[in-house]
Amino acid sequence: MAFIAAVLSAALAVAAVLRNRRSGAAWWFALGMFGLAVDSVLTGICLSLIALEKLAFWQEWALILKAFLVAIWLAFAVTYSRGDAGESFRRWRILIAIACLLPVAALLGFRGHLIDILVRPNSTDLWISFSGAGKIVNVAILVGTVLVLMNLERTFRAAVGTMQWRIKFLILGLAVIFGARIYTRSQALVFSGHYNSLTEVESIGLLVGCALLGVGYFRSGFREIDVYPSRAVLHTSITVLLVGGYLFVIGVLAQIVAYYGGASSFQLQAFLVLVAIALLAVLLLSEKIRQRIKRFVSRHFSRPQYDFRIIWTRFTQSTSSAIDDSTLCAASAKLISDTFNVLSVGVWLFDEEKGKLSLEASTSHARNAMSDDAIESPAIDPGLTKMLKAFDLEKIKDDWGETLRQISETQFSGGGNRFGVPLVAGDRYLGLIILADRVNGVPYTVEEFELLECIGDQVASSLLNLRLAKEIMLGKELEAFQTISAFFVHDLKNAASTLKLTLQNLPVHFDDPDFRQDTLRSIGATTNRINQIIERLGTLGSKLELRPSVVDLKLVVEQAIENVNRMPGIEFAKEFEPLPKFMADGEQLRSVVTNLLLNARDAVGESGRIEVKIGAQDGWAALSVSDDGCGMTPTFLRDSLFRPFKTTKKKGLGIGMFQSKMIIEAHHGSIRVKSDLGKGTTFQVLLPLTSGK
Repeated sequence: MAFIAAVLSAALAVAAVLRNRRSGAAWWFALGMFGLAVDSVLTGICLSLIALEKLAFWQEWALILKAFLVAIWLAFAVTYSRGDAGESFRRWRILIAIACLLPVAALLGFRGHLIDILVRPNSTDLWISFSGAGKIVNVAILVGTVLVLMNLERTFRAAVGTMQWRIKFLILGLAVIFGARIYTRSQALVFSGHYNSLTEVESIGLLVGCALLGVGYFRSGFREIDVYPSRAVLHTSITVLLVGGYLFVIGVLAQIVAYYGGASSFQLQAFLVLVAIALLAVLLLSEKIRQRIKRFVSRHFSRPQYDFRIIWTRFTQSTSSAIDDSTLCAASAKLISDTFNVLSVGVWLFDEEKGKLSLEASTSHARNAMSDDAIESPAIDPGLTKMLKAFDLEKIKDDWGETLRQISETQFSGGGNRFGVPLVAGDRYLGLIILADRVNGVPYTVEEFELLECIGDQVASSLLNLRLAKEIMLGKELEAFQTISAFFVHDLKNAASTLKLTLQNLPVHFDDPDFRQDTLRSIGATTNRINQIIERLGTLGSKLELRPSVVDLKLVVEQAIENVNRMPGIEFAKEFEPLPKFMADGEQLRSVVTNLLLNARDAVGESGRIEVKIGAQDGWAALSVSDDGCGMTPTFLRDSLFRPFKTTKKKGLGIGMFQSKMIIEAHHGSIRVKSDLGKGTTFQVLLPLTSGK
């Protein structure tokens, strides 16, 4: 077994140098593994000897080699995966030099007087006894080995996430190797010597450790990382705690040996114990096992991290007054930010009609800066809509994951991973919440994941209820509007009858020029107003019916401009690209264009510029009307523009854009608007192109 361990150790030494020739730590590792191989060969030789003088000779050289290996491995431990390897080595250089000189001094000053070989009564195994100088060397080996493990532990504890994953098996393999040596050296000090067979424990430890190192080599190729461990680690060092309990370990192993037949079966039992300890360490270092243990303890034994009654009370209070998506999302983002100490929380909603995700609320963006934040439909992968639970955005390898990472850039490098919480209600995907920039980058616990998913379900349910309520309200609003329009038509017809009687009586006072002038002005204005109301409300009161025919959109637009262009202070600019004719209701489209031009003329006032463009766009006929007038607020655009009885004009009815939208949608087209307050407005109408004669 000792020779097998030596071969494996030497092979790992060669592999480390071939893989990382430029790394100083790799050369220290190779030298240390080669030294362990030689030490294991010496162990094998000693186990096969029965001559006392030869055994003393080789045991003494083995002791000197063990002491010298401490210096090599200490140099490796203070430089491996350290971002400040040079500075770390300089801090430890004096101690490393002492560790190098100590075995040399022992060899020169006490050669032949470090070890004595004895034959104890009633024992077939030889007893190796240490002189005073030999005990000092053993103490140095024990202290140096503890320092090696302490520095390796510091490196491992300073690494996080995938960095720990890379170096886990290397650290664990070395821990087994040096743990076995701590056990043998401590027993030698306690009993001022040990049986010759005890040295095979070190070979067993080297064999198990090489197996773990081999796993680490094939897993990550002994790749290094750059960490900067804290110097203040002694008071929390697991290594110190384990070494402090070595007497207990010795007692347990001694009982095992005695129970299973004494020294004759000691090698097998020591091997099984070391393998069991190594497997237990592997399980405890597994992130999946640790997460499952944490989840079980959190659910059944730990005190809840959050008071759910307080959280739901706050959620209810902050969202109960929400009457639209924007208010609900803003309140939810603030609640999540305050609860989990997350600085950047964005709520993205999915628009099924437009096929895109839009940023509705954010704790890191101002409202006026979110208008252009959207993900168009080609980027919305089915994999995104199938996510039903909170997920780590950094671990998503699909294209949609990269898209989400780009539009949710973090503000702080130490804010930890970004996470997404889907908003799903029933079978409807409504959007998602993205969390980033958590204070101090604290990782989320299992309890926090479950709480986030619960909050996401509640937000999704509230959003769905708002939308259903809005649809019901719009239906009732339209029904009421149709009823009101019927009453308007009836009343306006009565007003028209009254005006007709007035005109009949006008000849009586026709000779009075003042009366005649006032009456005519009043009658003309009232008649125009009545006709406008009757025309628009009459259309809304019945189902819109189209009469499609072959239409030249350029001709329709030119006729509408000719009817509207009656003010010399307004400049009309036209840009007409060639466009084929298509099937549509020309009269209805002329009504839409006229309404857009009238709105633009009212927006610019007595002087301004109106620009009209026509062209083809991906199989659609595109018409845009732009002005440099007063513009509209984002709130009016979002909540009022296309709703009846909502207007910014003092004398407007608020039904022109509502009617225009109905006409465009009846043609299976769409109407879009972009407006900046104080800068102007652009309306774009898209109509499907069909062939016409």
